[in-house]
Amino acid sequence: MSTTVTALIAPSAGAGFERSTIERRDVGEHDVAIDIKFAGICHSDIHQAREEWGTAIFPMVPGHEIAGIVTEVGSAVTKHKVGDRVGIGCMVNSCGECENCLAGEEQFCLKGNVQTYNAREYSGEETYGGYSKSIVARENFVLSIPEGIELDEAAPLLCAGITTYSPLKHWGAGPGKKVAIVGMGGLGHMAVKIAHALGAEVTVLSQSLSKEEDGKKFGADHYYATADGSAFKALRGTFDLIINTVSADIPVDAYLGTLKLNGSLVFVGAPEKPQSFASFSLIGARRSLAGSNIGGIRETQEMLDFCAEHHIGAEIETLDASDPSAIDKAYDRVVKSDVRYRFVIDAATI
Repeated sequence: MSTTVTALIAPSAGAGFERSTIERRDVGEHDVAIDIKFAGICHSDIHQAREEWGTAIFPMVPGHEIAGIVTEVGSAVTKHKVGDRVGIGCMVNSCGECENCLAGEEQFCLKGNVQTYNAREYSGEETYGGYSKSIVARENFVLSIPEGIELDEAAPLLCAGITTYSPLKHWGAGPGKKVAIVGMGGLGHMAVKIAHALGAEVTVLSQSLSKEEDGKKFGADHYYATADGSAFKALRGTFDLIINTVSADIPVDAYLGTLKLNGSLVFVGAPEKPQSFASFSLIGARRSLAGSNIGGIRETQEMLDFCAEHHIGAEIETLDASDPSAIDKAYDRVVKSDVRYRFVIDAATI
């Protein structure tokens, strides 16, 4: 059995969005049904809907920044109840048995976690994301959204928030640490807020100074424009940690040069093309080049609780999706970096 749900669908790679319907499974004993209130637009939605990351599954319903209200729970559900404020992020299942899952790192499931959309359940059933009226998911992959964060501002935390929180925590951002954030977009503005709340000294490295006022408001102590290259010379040997949030090519060696001894440059943005660097940029100061991928369910809940405690939400622009072409226009604006700082779809308009 299943339930028919209204959704915004990308029928093929690069095609305009259309309003249509999809089927959601009935609530099983370990499932939670959620009335979606808001769904954030992530740059990865654009990459996948435009098939820029390899072969995709169409028709596609993107969206892995989902916030809503529980409307039904299965007979064996213990973590959530009807009326709860909840969210779903980038994954809706994992094997639950491998060493990474058992360690709370489901994003690195050795069997491969099941992504919220553009993926298939282990049964072969296609997954559809948050650009829709409702969703059914396993209770273990449903997060509690604490009071103190509005649902619309909470939605982007389910990807942008955890994508930046996880590496900041893993690499020890905190008092006495100098942290640089490359880019001030959807990911970058969250990284600035979280790094500041963790107690680090925060610097934004952006192509221009156009967002400097915002950066300082979000908690940045310093803000540098990198377009002319002079900032790299001025900042040589400065940072303990750099979080690169952009999805464009960067001069990796120049950024590595701004790290201290034992410093790390961590990619969370995903450029389409391979990046290159000189090994001596690492060898010269025992630096590290690394990457990070969202976070496990336990850490995602920790992030949400942290953001509620520190009154951190995403800066958003809410979209009326009654005309599906609004999503196409929003995608084009994201590509042009013309949003401050995250689009969120009002699911009531779908």
